[in-house]
Amino acid sequence: MGEEQRNLFIALGLILVITLGWQALVLGPAEQERRELFEAEQALIAEQAGSDLPGIASAVETAPISAAVDRDEALTSAQRIEIESDAVIGSFSLTGARLDDLRLRRYTEEVDGDELVSLMNPAGSANSLYARDGWVSSTPGITNLPGATTEWTLMSGNRLTPDTPIMLSYDNGAGLDFVRTVSMGEDYVFEVTDTVTNRSGETVDLSRYGLVRQGQIPDDREPNLTVFEGAIAVVGDHRIQRKYDKLEDGEDVQDDGTGGWVGITSQYWLAAVMPDQSRAFTAELQGTEVAGGTAIQANYLEMAQALESGASLTSTSHIFAGAKEMSALNHVQNDLGISKFDMAVNWGWLWFVVRPIVWLLTALIAMTGHFGAAIMVLTLILKLILFPLSYKAFASTAKMKEVAPKMKEIKERYASDKQKQQEATIELYKTEKINPLAGCLPMLPQLPIFFALYQALFNSLDMRHASFPGWISDMAAPDPTTMWNLFGLLPFEPTGIFMTGFIAIGLWPILNGITMAAQQALNPPPDDPMQAKIFAMLPIIFVFVMAQFAAGLVIYWAWNSFLTVIQQYVIMRHYGNETQLDKFISKTLQRFRGSER
Repeated sequence: MGEEQRNLFIALGLILVITLGWQALVLGPAEQERRELFEAEQALIAEQAGSDLPGIASAVETAPISAAVDRDEALTSAQRIEIESDAVIGSFSLTGARLDDLRLRRYTEEVDGDELVSLMNPAGSANSLYARDGWVSSTPGITNLPGATTEWTLMSGNRLTPDTPIMLSYDNGAGLDFVRTVSMGEDYVFEVTDTVTNRSGETVDLSRYGLVRQGQIPDDREPNLTVFEGAIAVVGDHRIQRKYDKLEDGEDVQDDGTGGWVGITSQYWLAAVMPDQSRAFTAELQGTEVAGGTAIQANYLEMAQALESGASLTSTSHIFAGAKEMSALNHVQNDLGISKFDMAVNWGWLWFVVRPIVWLLTALIAMTGHFGAAIMVLTLILKLILFPLSYKAFASTAKMKEVAPKMKEIKERYASDKQKQQEATIELYKTEKINPLAGCLPMLPQLPIFFALYQALFNSLDMRHASFPGWISDMAAPDPTTMWNLFGLLPFEPTGIFMTGFIAIGLWPILNGITMAAQQALNPPPDDPMQAKIFAMLPIIFVFVMAQFAAGLVIYWAWNSFLTVIQQYVIMRHYGNETQLDKFISKTLQRFRGSER
């Protein structure tokens, strides 16, 4: 086994030890503490509410979903109030007081297209997604509370804008009057304030709930470990979530706490409902079998509060429906006081590294005005910050290469005595002042940073529909060029299998493969011929693998590899090492000069 392979296995072993240690010493105790806190919260809620706390199932939509109808047809099935702001446009249904028609004015479905992203769609239509608030009661005889089919009466306002709220009313016919004020805040935030007056002659227990419901799981979703799509909630100090496939398999989840929110999210968009942050609530994420698939719902149910006869209570909740822009998420979290709302972004387990990178990337986008330029500058900054560690690693590799002939001599001299071979090798390390681990240890701190950058780019809304100089019009989509028509030089467009999956090889994946090959050429090949062949094939394999990735990620990898090649080449030449790249260039020049003669 060569030194490079030994160092690789040592590095992998160290990573495993660190991961297991972190799990045992940090994550394990934290999970135990969270579980104990959750049990204590449940006990407190049960003590305060007794048997009067209505079951979470009371807040679940139970109406069957019929076959999908045209979106415009579904919109005509109820009286509506127009919605308009700089960020969104749509309408609000008076049936159920649903937010079920919303398009995002800053985002289009296609690059340079006219069709806006339609986030919220009415029940019964394709891609149905809506949010609403309601009330339930455990008091006997109290029925007809605001729910999915409630017909609200418009009291004032005929258009919902940031400057003009609307006011609705509803009488349940049993002594409870509801007045609801809906107003718009910054960007994608809606505030829903209910005032309930009790004229029933008895004390009534009321619980407010909010929900987001998606009529059916999208069929075109693609599995991705870096992107989370499904139902999500923050309850107290922790997050719970279920991907679409988990909910499809019936793996519902329920949790209790104070402060937080629930919602349904995709890679770039989010619909969420937020209860009063001072009240305890139960959150549930669940999937329900419906005709043609599985409906997904995220809902909360606040702890019951008693409303005496003749008294009134006021309750305020919020709805977020829009793009996961960091400025919008931070506004909800910091200005509205919604607990951990920035967790709507899938930061991954390296969140403590991803967040600073996202902050820096956002600042660079503002400075450069271009996402592609921001990626390249960010990668360069990280390279400069990590240069001392890289220098130590590459310098160690250069020293190991210097003593390679002596090590080969030791192996040949003590070929039949492994113990003496090992002793002589250790003595050589001492004489030459070489640490065999010095080549891999400095690289360990760099791994989390580049994995974090990978996570940040995958979930970056700024990369969506961002162009890059040349032929890339959407950095969130694969490279549109293909080698099958020589990247557009031949006058035909390949179709079918040639434009799908790993076969659709664009120019940027090939450029990335070239930079990987150049990086490999700086290192001596492994002693084992089979390993050498495998290593030589890796750049070619990665060309096919990266063909399916977003162009922005491929550009990042190619640029990062290019900088690494320059960095490593300068260090190796500084130590007087002739690299494989030097040999390749020398042979190429000799052949070129020979052909000229």
